[in-house]
Amino acid sequence: MNRNVTLLSFSMALGMSSAPVIVLLGGILGVSLAPSPSLSTLPVAMMVVGVAIFTVPAALIMRRTGRRPGFMGASVMATLACVLGVYAIHIKGFALFCTVAFLIGGNMAFVQQYRFAAAESVEATRVGKAVSLVLLGGIAAAFLGPELAKHARALLPFGLYSGSFGALALLNLLNVALLSFLKEPGAAENVITVRERPLATVLRQPIYMTAVMAALVAYGVMSFIMTATPVSMHVMDAFSIEATAWVIQSHVMAMFIPSLFTGFLISRYGLAEVMLSGAALMGVCVALSLADRHFIHYWLGLVLLGVGWNFLFIGATTLLTGCYNPAERFKAQAINDFTVFGFQALASLSAGTVIFLAGWEMVNGLSLVPLLIVFRIIWRQRSSISLKG
Repeated sequence: MNRNVTLLSFSMALGMSSAPVIVLLGGILGVSLAPSPSLSTLPVAMMVVGVAIFTVPAALIMRRTGRRPGFMGASVMATLACVLGVYAIHIKGFALFCTVAFLIGGNMAFVQQYRFAAAESVEATRVGKAVSLVLLGGIAAAFLGPELAKHARALLPFGLYSGSFGALALLNLLNVALLSFLKEPGAAENVITVRERPLATVLRQPIYMTAVMAALVAYGVMSFIMTATPVSMHVMDAFSIEATAWVIQSHVMAMFIPSLFTGFLISRYGLAEVMLSGAALMGVCVALSLADRHFIHYWLGLVLLGVGWNFLFIGATTLLTGCYNPAERFKAQAINDFTVFGFQALASLSAGTVIFLAGWEMVNGLSLVPLLIVFRIIWRQRSSISLKG
């Protein structure tokens, strides 16, 4: 595989490590820092809000400056945010900690563009495999982030878990150095022969709307359940931080390990079939979570949630790249990511309220509705999706 794709996969491991730490510790620290328990998951939600708000600026910045300067600048921002996180824990500042999560989310908006940079670095027939390989970096992030959170939590004298954010600052700084070796992948713009269409024309395509809807549900449902899990497990059901961390680690690993073969599955069985399987697996997660609240239900449910997300999201990304020409890529990608991560932000923001006011069962019951809707949409569009795949 292309050198850029390999580098972006390693960079994903470093750049994404902060996200599972916010997922793991956001709700736990939120319980001790927030003025109300219902606001405990607000830091996690603010990370997702940061992703949503930064998506359009990220695309516009990189359209003007290129991928490499944009990615490096975002990693610098994440480094500074993690340093600020140490201070927020030290002064017990909930609002400041939410700001830290927001800025880490801003970096994640740029990290999400790694998959598009990879797609632009290979020929059209290898897009699915390139996206899958880049997302493999998430496997390392699943280990790296939570392990740092556990083992470095008391290394600094500024409060429990301040050491976790100090270690994350070093990881993001290392990522700045790694990204300096990225070769600018936007060469396609030098050979554009197709005129740029109006944005409305791009957005009105049924396949484009299907791709956006699939990614929206994949991220929204995954985030809604994942955000509520540490609170449900550790705070409400009294599972240890180690057990809770293992469930989150397993979930994040399950999100990215299938990337080893998702591209092959798309080539072998078809894009629509992989996307339908993803929605179905996420539905099985909901069923397991509704069945009971033992450790195995949390663990297996979150693993299936991760695998389902992988199939549905990689499928949606692959489908999206066939809906625009090179000149249209930044605006089409920006609208897609803003919509997807805006919905994810709403899901994360509501998770804390729902888990405290209505319980774990309601969190999962509400998740079933969008999964059924997207399954039906993909099923009805499966012939057209297969042509794009």
